[in-house]
Amino acid sequence: MPTGAHWRIMRTLIHSGLLLLIGLCVAPATRAAGDVEKGKVLYNICTACHGPNAEGNPALNAPANAGQDPWYLTRQLKNFRVGIRGAHPDDTFGAQMRPMAMMLANEQDIADVVAYLTSMTMPEPPQTVEGDVEAGKKAYATCIPCHGEFGEGAQALDAPRLSNQHDWYLVRQLENFKAGVRGTHQNDIYGAQMRIMAQMLQTDEQVRAVAAYIATIDYRPGGE
Repeated sequence: MPTGAHWRIMRTLIHSGLLLLIGLCVAPATRAAGDVEKGKVLYNICTACHGPNAEGNPALNAPANAGQDPWYLTRQLKNFRVGIRGAHPDDTFGAQMRPMAMMLANEQDIADVVAYLTSMTMPEPPQTVEGDVEAGKKAYATCIPCHGEFGEGAQALDAPRLSNQHDWYLVRQLENFKAGVRGTHQNDIYGAQMRIMAQMLQTDEQVRAVAAYIATIDYRPGGE
């Protein structure tokens, strides 16, 4: 990649980092505690797509949610509710998720559903994406500083867990970031950071290779 392009990426990352710092400074100090049993009842509306065990369903374009980081689930549900996600005209599947998230009336409902999801056993989705795993491993090196060597993620870096997620879903989200379907909303600070990194995967083959490699990673607990 040309030096000028590298500089544009770094300049945007620095700008995003400053916005992130501001966001952390004004973030609320407390978060509602979730009730697992209430969350189980609320989750009933989600089972048709995401499955009874939140294992996801490729036929319905639903990713796995069981065992995902609670802070990330909370953020994404809120993003769907307010239109940070799912409002782009080309985000067909995100648009399906928006009205479902809006059925969670308040932050307590979100906290309860998240508590239930995080109490569930993490699934082991089958590998479905064909790609060059070795090439994907090399390309994934740029992801390690945030998402970790084992795709475990780190809350301090706003990087969710990637391991034990459907590989087809990872492909779609990388494509969405690249195309601006995700990460271009003015209030999606963290998505904007990921959009920049996704541009480094310049071809469809590279996207599939990274997803294929992530699908081979054994789960490790995430960082704080």
